[in-house]
Amino acid sequence: ASRPAQAQWVRTELYFSVGPLEGKEGVISPARWREFLDSEVTPRFPDGFSVLDAYGQWRDHGAREPERLGTKVIVIIHENDARHDKDIEAIRLAFKRITGDLSVLRLSQPAAVSF
Repeated sequence: ASRPAQAQWVRTELYFSVGPLEGKEGVISPARWREFLDSEVTPRFPDGFSVLDAYGQWRDHGAREPERLGTKVIVIIHENDARHDKDIEAIRLAFKRITGDLSVLRLSQPAAVSF
């Protein structure tokens, strides 16, 4: 499929906690993660995206120790438009609704893209 040569492209990364590294409480299983991709991400970005496994660590306000989390990062290269922005926000909201997590980190930045 051809892509617009002069389109403004964006690289968006979404960071999802799939559960603490120590213990099993709150862990999103591989099957549940795949279901999330199939139902929430693929329909919104059928042309493709990448998923990276990562280690995440953050410390909540007042906590003595950081949380150490299994993390999935979805990388989406997309045109900079309202439809894609709405789709990304819908993905974030769906994950928060499904898991009860309070946040899904989003990082978006301009991207020079060629296919």
